Amino acid sequence: MSGFQAVKISERVYWVGAIDWALRDFHGYSTSRGSTYNAYLIMGDEPILVDTVKAQFFPEMLARIKSIIEPEKIQYIISNHAEMDHSGALPEISKIIHPKKIFASKVGVQALSDHFHFMHEITPVAHGEKLNLGNTNLSFIETKMLHWPESMFTYFADEGILFSQDAFGMHFATHELFSEQNDQAILREEAAKYYANILLPYSSLVLNLFKSLPSLNLKIKMVAPVHGPIWHREEDIEWIFGLWQKWAKQEIYPKAVVVYDTMWQSTAKMAVAIADGIASGNFDIAVKVLPLTGGAVKRSDIAFELLEAGVFIIGSPTLNQGIFPTVADLLCYLKGLKRKNLLGQVFGSYGWGSEATKILQEELQKLAIIPVAEPIIVRYVPTAEDLAKCFAAGKHIAKTLLQKIEI
Repeated sequence: MSGFQAVKISERVYWVGAIDWALRDFHGYSTSRGSTYNAYLIMGDEPILVDTVKAQFFPEMLARIKSIIEPEKIQYIISNHAEMDHSGALPEISKIIHPKKIFASKVGVQALSDHFHFMHEITPVAHGEKLNLGNTNLSFIETKMLHWPESMFTYFADEGILFSQDAFGMHFATHELFSEQNDQAILREEAAKYYANILLPYSSLVLNLFKSLPSLNLKIKMVAPVHGPIWHREEDIEWIFGLWQKWAKQEIYPKAVVVYDTMWQSTAKMAVAIADGIASGNFDIAVKVLPLTGGAVKRSDIAFELLEAGVFIIGSPTLNQGIFPTVADLLCYLKGLKRKNLLGQVFGSYGWGSEATKILQEELQKLAIIPVAEPIIVRYVPTAEDLAKCFAAGKHIAKTLLQKIEI
């Protein structure tokens, strides 16, 4: 018996994926709890493999398949998403099983061809198309840019299972395949990290997806993503759907995120004073102070904190007439994520040139972040008076944020 076993998740469906306990970075997104690559095998008259795994995990997937069926008996493969953590094993498994057909979206056909340059013909399926493969009834839903152009869902009508590719997933390595078997606080945190760092730029499309779902008349009993746990209780499906709709609206929350790097602690002292001002009084605003110094905080963690925030406060000393490299890196990353509806404030210290705060102000403008006030600037080491001004600025930021929320 193989050390890797398939896991039955419904009457006819098995999980045959892989667990990546070691993954700690995904395209610059810090994945502190690893990940899973979920592949699924639909058993029936003509067995179907839904998605594969990252190439290096092919032996694990193959072993799980072999624990319940000879791989050559699989008749079809469906590729919902061409990204290589889900399609990487496609060439190797195709050589073994010689499927009658491989299905992908119309755009997916080209994407897979461009990725692998292999000769196996790929059959395109259209949005809303239905297929009967033996005793298995499937339909396909295009989800373009959620989060790649070729992304789609596959709906297994006989059991009400929505194979949702990256949607409703998370980077979280676990042997507990069902959501209710895991700590809900961890699930919420990892789901939010995933949304903030991968799906946030496509929030308008997420809202469109939820608007269109009722017209598709799907009786969803289980949502099976390609990363993280499977959602199969009605209350859990409603929970993750509700969170995604909430995050897609990109609302303003009573929370301030203060981010900075520092050379000789001057900017750090300013950050603490501003945060103390926000936290003072009866503002009831959560405050997160996140130093970039020495890699203490990852840029993807800041994106996560901003998902449910209302104001982004960013500080940097001036270095070589510019901003600190770590701050520049963060702003470049956030620019691609396009978080909307945030207020902003910049601050910083300098010695003989104060260019950093001007650059920060320009960067916030590019991010469509609305400034609360003029930049807070200190020369060399802040005095007690300077820190009092920072504290007062924090109070002003808090009041402005609350006013914005109440509007």
